[in-house]
Amino acid sequence: QVQLVESGGGLVQAGGSLRLSCAASGLAFSRYAMGWFRQAPGKEREFVASINWTGSSISYGDTVKGRFTISRDNAKNTVFLQMTSLKPEDTADYYCAASLFALGRASSSATYWGQGTRVTVSS
Repeated sequence: QVQLVESGGGLVQAGGSLRLSCAASGLAFSRYAMGWFRQAPGKEREFVASINWTGSSISYGDTVKGRFTISRDNAKNTVFLQMTSLKPEDTADYYCAASLFALGRASSSATYWGQGTRVTVSS
């Protein structure tokens, strides 16, 4: 049974930082592309970042580029999202995603999803 478990969300002031983690189990983690999406209330799920299985190919959504950094540790079956210079508009539920193929900007490209972790950025 595949499980993706996110952690690290919380409340932070604008300009602050948070680090999200996603621990994966039940899959050959090092063979999967991993990524993060987010969904704010009343909005569609939005691509945040993705990383291929080796970490050699990384992509970011336009709204987070330059502020967020995705990384992975294949030895620990974990993917991270370091978020800096947070803005109120970053407030959302953040979801970890996995794909055996390339993880694109469309949420339909993900095979597995975590349950999400909430990030709230106060102004």
